[in-house]
Amino acid sequence: MASGQQARAQAAAITRGRQEPFGDPAPADRVRALFGSRRLSPGQRRIATYIIDHLTEAAFLSITDLAERVGVSQPSVTRFATSLGYSGFPALREALQPIALSAVAGAQETREQIRRNELQAAVDAEIENLESLRRVLADTDKVLDVGRELARSVPLTVVGLRISVSLAEYFAYAARRIHPDVRLVTRGGSVAYDALLQSREAGGSWVLAYAMPRHANETLAALRAARSTGLRVALITDLTLGPLVEEADVALSAGTGSRLVFDSYSAPGVLSAAVLQAMADADPERTQSRLEGYEQVADQHDFFIAD
Repeated sequence: MASGQQARAQAAAITRGRQEPFGDPAPADRVRALFGSRRLSPGQRRIATYIIDHLTEAAFLSITDLAERVGVSQPSVTRFATSLGYSGFPALREALQPIALSAVAGAQETREQIRRNELQAAVDAEIENLESLRRVLADTDKVLDVGRELARSVPLTVVGLRISVSLAEYFAYAARRIHPDVRLVTRGGSVAYDALLQSREAGGSWVLAYAMPRHANETLAALRAARSTGLRVALITDLTLGPLVEEADVALSAGTGSRLVFDSYSAPGVLSAAVLQAMADADPERTQSRLEGYEQVADQHDFFIAD
């Protein structure tokens, strides 16, 4: 009899095909209307893309925080706002906030109403991140293709540095249940380079990397090192543009929650689980065999509390 984990893997198999996106994209359309049809520089397009993709957070960030998240200077943010006809970034932020609040609450509510309970506001922002991810996953082909490539790469290297370590550890832990050789890299510099080179020499073809804000230079260096060894890079990040995305062969994005003192990762976590499911779908016989083996070992050694 299949275990609960095996049954879930089979029942959750991803099917190809495009469905109608869920949810009302009107808030994003309203933000695009603010930007109008003006010609933007590459740096300004990065700012605009970040605001559209992370509206519920960006509308309440300081100019310093927004500049850091996008990877531009504070004067660049100011020039972006003035190019749109605003007196500065505070004026642009004031125009963005009602749109962001309507996206979170589903209705026009004041900032004060939303911020009465900061914890609930943080949850609302994460719900919006998940809704955005749901729209992205309406087309399953990209995730299925990534899952198939990662499943074929033996060994498969997973990279997560600094704040991204926890997501990388989760993915590597789960992937080892369905993949014969998963290698985790959580340190940068020469340690990362050596591990990536050894993975390539052992026959690996892909590396999965995580890059959550604040995005570290050593993560960018690790991606470049992976490319230099001949590995292809799949990236899970909150960005849609920028140097990290440019170094990846394929990038999957999911928003992070930034309303509390530390970021939260509901959407990247769900996206990680979707990629794991796609890996399981890519080789169902291997998945079944490995999960059965783990269940037998777990039962023999009483790893888990009985239900």
